[in-house]
Amino acid sequence: MTVPHTTRRFVLFAAAAAAAPAAAQGRSIVVGGKNFTEQQIMAEMTAQLLRANGFQVDKRAGMGSTVLRSAQESGQIDLYWEYTGTSLITYNKITERLSPEATLARVRELDGAKGLVWLNPSRANNTYALIMNRDEAEKRGIRSISDLARVVKGGQALTFASNVEFAERPDGLRPLQQAYGFDFGRANVRRMDSGLTYQALRDRQVDVALAFATDGRIPAYNFVVLKDDKGFFPSYALTPVVRRETLQANPKLADLLNGLSAKLDDDVMARLNASVDVERKSVEEVATAFLREQKLIGA
Repeated sequence: MTVPHTTRRFVLFAAAAAAAPAAAQGRSIVVGGKNFTEQQIMAEMTAQLLRANGFQVDKRAGMGSTVLRSAQESGQIDLYWEYTGTSLITYNKITERLSPEATLARVRELDGAKGLVWLNPSRANNTYALIMNRDEAEKRGIRSISDLARVVKGGQALTFASNVEFAERPDGLRPLQQAYGFDFGRANVRRMDSGLTYQALRDRQVDVALAFATDGRIPAYNFVVLKDDKGFFPSYALTPVVRRETLQANPKLADLLNGLSAKLDDDVMARLNASVDVERKSVEEVATAFLREQKLIGA
């Protein structure tokens, strides 16, 4: 079929536009984020960082995890911050236990086949954690989960606050106890919503609680994270993930996002999360203050 001259010109223009950087042709970079505090902070910091460097940004935060991932695979979202363990286990259905380095390598390979590029991981690992009130942990000599197992096996009945999912999932509480060789006992496991585990521990209603390692309430309430000395919990390194097409059109994105990633670790994310969840500052205020503090944007 013969293509009319005007149609050919339109096709050539569209192809050139698709190859041009988004900032140059006025198209927005679509930044996604999930529906909890840490993700809202990361989406806002990313949006502010990119805007300060000349990009137009369309921020779409507050999305569910699987919806967000599907939107990125289909091209509706250009980039967002994902966790290595989430991609490995939830999206790619890999159940074997891998080191943090092997986890990153595997998701880079598997997601690369889907057109997604994992940039440099941060040192923020938002994995599951067991926490205690610091004074109680010190009094009982508990610094690690192995120490906790020793105390429980020694006859001390410690109560544990867990969300329902972790208490019941096949890679949750039961295999954790098997790996460390102890058992809280069914009567000593208190199931509740995730956010309530912190409150129950702070109010001394339980002895141990399930947490996420970068939650701001851990430092705010003076909790201590028990060392996972057997490496039971998977790595959930917070990492920028970009569509390959977007990165090829906007190579500057890699340096900007890797620069931000290098500034993040567990303590930093816990502090930022606490600023929102405990101090009740706005996500926008917290994001701006951190980027200026790190000299990633101007005053």
